[in-house]
Amino acid sequence: MMVHFPIGLLFVALILELIDWKRKSARLRDAVNIMTWIGVASAALSVTFGLLLSDAEQSQGETFEIHRWAGFITLGLAILATISLRNANRNIYRSLLFVTVFGVSLAGHYGAMITHGDDYLTSVMPSSVEPEQEQSNEDPADFVLTNNGALNPQQVQDLNVEVRTILAHNCYSCHGEAKSKGDLRLDSKDAIMKGGENGVVVVPDHPDKSEIIRRISLPKGDKEAMPTKGKRLTEREIKVLKYWVEKGALWPDGKQKSIYRVAALEPRMPVLPAASGDIVLPVDRLVNAYFQKNKIAWKPAVNDRIYIRRVYLDIIGLLPPPEKVEAFVADERPDKRELLAKELLNRSDDYAQHWMSFWNDALRNDYSGTGYITGGRFDITKWLYSSLQVNKPYNWFVKELISPVKGSEGFIKGIKWRGTINSSQRTEMQAAQNVSQIFLGLNLKCASCHDSFISDWKLADSYAFANIFADTLLEINRCDKPTGTIAGTKMLFPELGEISVNASTEKRLRELADFLVQPKDGRLYRTAVNRVWAQLLGRGIVEPVDMMDNMPWSEDLLDWLSSDFVANGYDMKKLIYTIVTSRTYQLPSSSVKEAADIMANDYKFTGMVRRRLTAEQFSDAISTAFNPMYADSAIVYKLLPKDIKKRLPFARAAFVKNDPFQTSLGRPNRETVSTSRTSQANLLQALELTNGSKFTNTLKEGSKIWKEKYPTSDSLVTALYQNALGRTPLAKELAAAKRILGPAPNEESIQDLVWAIALVPEFQLIY
Repeated sequence: MMVHFPIGLLFVALILELIDWKRKSARLRDAVNIMTWIGVASAALSVTFGLLLSDAEQSQGETFEIHRWAGFITLGLAILATISLRNANRNIYRSLLFVTVFGVSLAGHYGAMITHGDDYLTSVMPSSVEPEQEQSNEDPADFVLTNNGALNPQQVQDLNVEVRTILAHNCYSCHGEAKSKGDLRLDSKDAIMKGGENGVVVVPDHPDKSEIIRRISLPKGDKEAMPTKGKRLTEREIKVLKYWVEKGALWPDGKQKSIYRVAALEPRMPVLPAASGDIVLPVDRLVNAYFQKNKIAWKPAVNDRIYIRRVYLDIIGLLPPPEKVEAFVADERPDKRELLAKELLNRSDDYAQHWMSFWNDALRNDYSGTGYITGGRFDITKWLYSSLQVNKPYNWFVKELISPVKGSEGFIKGIKWRGTINSSQRTEMQAAQNVSQIFLGLNLKCASCHDSFISDWKLADSYAFANIFADTLLEINRCDKPTGTIAGTKMLFPELGEISVNASTEKRLRELADFLVQPKDGRLYRTAVNRVWAQLLGRGIVEPVDMMDNMPWSEDLLDWLSSDFVANGYDMKKLIYTIVTSRTYQLPSSSVKEAADIMANDYKFTGMVRRRLTAEQFSDAISTAFNPMYADSAIVYKLLPKDIKKRLPFARAAFVKNDPFQTSLGRPNRETVSTSRTSQANLLQALELTNGSKFTNTLKEGSKIWKEKYPTSDSLVTALYQNALGRTPLAKELAAAKRILGPAPNEESIQDLVWAIALVPEFQLIY
C-alpha cells in the first residue's frame, strides 16, 4: 500500500491543479499544496522501503531496473516540483507535476509487471478467439476423430463415458436432477430422449436435426447458445457430441461406468524404486522416479539457514532463536538436520500449540462464535490439545471424535443454528458432511440437497450415512422439499462394514468409528497423509485436499506414505519426521503467480510451494522477534488444560479468540470445515498491516522497549535482523535502515523500520 500510495495522491494533485487553473480557488490551491507535499513525502518513503525490499527474489532483471530508476527519477522530479511550488513558480510546478505523474505511472506499470507478470493487463482482456484446451494423448475416446466405421462394445462404452462427462461438466447444473430448465434433463438416457417443453433435443443418426447440437454450435453471444453461462464447449467436445448422435446416440444398457475417477479404497504398498547415489530414503526414491518420468532435475538442498527456519515454522510454528540458528549453521555433524527434526518433534507442547490451528480449522473448533452463547455448540479444545500433546495415534484420534469420549463430544454434535435452517444443515447431516470431508476427503454437501453432479454420490447415500448419527430415521428432503421417503442406514463404503440399523445411536457411532479406522480403509489414511503433506509442502499430492478421488501427481508416493503411516502405528510425528528429513522436503521452494496454478491439472511437482505465514505464525513471529502481539489476558485459559500457563512461552495466537487482525491474515471463522488456507496476499491484509490498530499498537509498545534496550542504530538493526530474519543485515540493508532510524533511534522511526521488515517477503514467506 505504501508503495502505491503516492500514485493516487500526486494524480489527485494534478487533477485539482488543472481544475484550479480554470477556477482560481484559494481553497482548492491549499488542497493541491497539501496533496503534493504528502505525495512527495510518501514517494520518498516508497523509495526507501523499496531499497529494503530490493533483496527479494523478484527484485532483479531488466524490469526491476527500469522500475527502480523510474522511481528515483520520479522522486527527483517530485522534489523539484515541490521546490517550484514553494517558490510560487506555478507554471514550472504544473509542468513538473505533469511529468512526475507520468513517471509515477511508468514506475507503477513496471512494478505491477514485477508482482503480477508481464501480461497483467492483457491477461484480463477478452479474447476474440477462445484457446483450445490441450488434449491428453491417452483419451480413451480419441477414436471419434478418426473412426467412421462400426464401434465395438468397448468403444461404445468409452464414447458414452465421454458424452456423459461433457454433459455433466457443462449441462447438469441447469438440466439435471436439481434443476431442469425448460423441463429438460440431460442426466439419463430416458430423459435425453424425452426432450423438454420445446420438444425433442436429440434425433439419433441426425445431428443436423438435433436441437442440442444446434445450440452448442451457435457462436458466443447468441441468445440461444448453450451453455448460457460459463465457458463454451471446445471444438473437440462439440465434435464428440455430434459423432455420438451420428452413431445413433448409443447408450449401453445395464450398469454404466462412472464418468468420475473413484480412488481405490484398499491400501497399497508399492514396490520402491532402487536407491541411486544419495537418493536412498523411500520418499526420495519415489519422487526420483516421478522426476525421471517428467524429466525434472534434482536441485541442491536449501542452505542451513533456510532449512532451520522452514522446519521450525512447520513443526512448532515459531521462528528459530538467533543463537540456535548460528549454532546450527556452525554444526558440522552430517545428521544435524535429522537431529533437529527429532528435537523439535520432542517439544510436545510447542508442537501441540502450533498444530492446534490446523485441527481447529478442520474440526470447526473455536473459542467463540455462533452457537456458543445459546448452548448449541461445544468446544473440544482441552481434548484436542491433550491429544496432540501426547501424540495420540491417529486411529484413536479419529475414533474418539466419531464415537466421542469426555471432552470430544462437541465435534459430532455440530452446530445447532438458531432459527429455521434447511434440511441439509441439520446436525445429523452436518456430522455426515464433516466426517466424510475431514477423514475421507469426500464432499457430500452437494449430495445433501440433491444427487451430486460432481460425483456419483446420491442424495440417498448422504441421508443413509446421516442416519448413523440420528436418533430417529430421517426423511429424505430433495432441495429442501420432503419426498415422503425414509432413508436407510449404511456406510458410504459398505465394504468396510454393515451398521446395525436398529442399534442405539451410541452403538452405531462405535461401529462407524471401528469400521473407518480399520487398516483396510486406505482412504482414511491417504486423506490424513495428503493433508500433512500439503501443510508441509504447500500443495497436496492430491488437490483439492477434500477431493481424494482426483488423480495424485504421484500415486505411488501417496500409497507408500499412507501404508508406512499405518505400519508405524498411526504416528503423526513419525509421518512428519519422514517428510521433513527427506531430500524432497529440502528442495528449494517454488512460487506460483496465481492460487489456481496450484490446482492445475498439469501441475508438476518440483519442490515445496512457497507459503505465506499463517495468521498465527505471523503473530507469533512478531511476538518473538519484536514485541508480544497479545496480552496474557487474551488467552482462553478456561478452555485449556489447567497447567497450560506454565507450558506457554508467551501468549500464542492459536489460543486467542479470532479478531479483525487474525481474520485479515486468513484465519477462518470455523463455522464450517476449513482444510486449507489461501497463501495469497489480499487488500484486507494490506490495510490491516498498514493501518490496523492491533499491529500499530504492538509496534508502538515494542518501540518503547527497543529504544531503551538498543540506544544505537547499529545494535538495534542487527538485533532486529537476527530476531526476524535469522541473519545479520547486509551492508546496504544496514545503511538503509540507519537512514530510517537516524543517528539516535526514536519510537516512531523504530516502528517504521519494524513495519518495513515485517513486510519483506523474507519475513512473510516460508522459503
